[in-house]
Amino acid sequence: MPRDPEENEKINNEIKPEEELPEATTTLEEELAEANKKAEEYLANWQRSQADFLNYKRRTEQERLEFNSYANANLLCAILPVIDDFERALKAIPREYKNNDWVEGVRLVEKKFKTILEGLGVKQIKCLGHPFDPNLHEAIRQEKGKEGIVVEEYLKGYTLNDKLLRASRVAVGNGEAITKKDSHQRGDRGDKGGRVNG
Repeated sequence: MPRDPEENEKINNEIKPEEELPEATTTLEEELAEANKKAEEYLANWQRSQADFLNYKRRTEQERLEFNSYANANLLCAILPVIDDFERALKAIPREYKNNDWVEGVRLVEKKFKTILEGLGVKQIKCLGHPFDPNLHEAIRQEKGKEGIVVEEYLKGYTLNDKLLRASRVAVGNGEAITKKDSHQRGDRGDKGGRVNG
């Protein structure tokens, strides 16, 4: 039975979109690939921005901590001479006054001051009898004694959280042997000359 021309046209119209379908599919696939590429690009940019922000946040926090540490170091450097004065004053007290209550009060104030500084991370540099270290000590002279070893401390040095706050001013041994006369003179000068011993 022959088909009606309208029916043939209807069948032909139905077939045409199917023939066009591969072309439309290709276009859609290209658009999808382009959209995926843009999405990946946006994601990468977002991740980069997030990493940059985290790095910025860390950097500003580090800078803030360094600034505070620097400010604390300046303040502590200004306070260290007060500790030195306390120590000198306590060493200069005449024997007849050493047991007075007010002297004990001054000792307690000095001890409290040192305890507060230790709580802030300030530590005294131990140097007597130790090898000279230019990172921690400032040699101001050489004296008789074991070569390269700190034999006298003129000014105590301090660190703040393991960073140098003030170098110890010291005398370093020159390798000459110490005689009893030298040892006795050194002890006398240490009491009168303001040297720090210990």
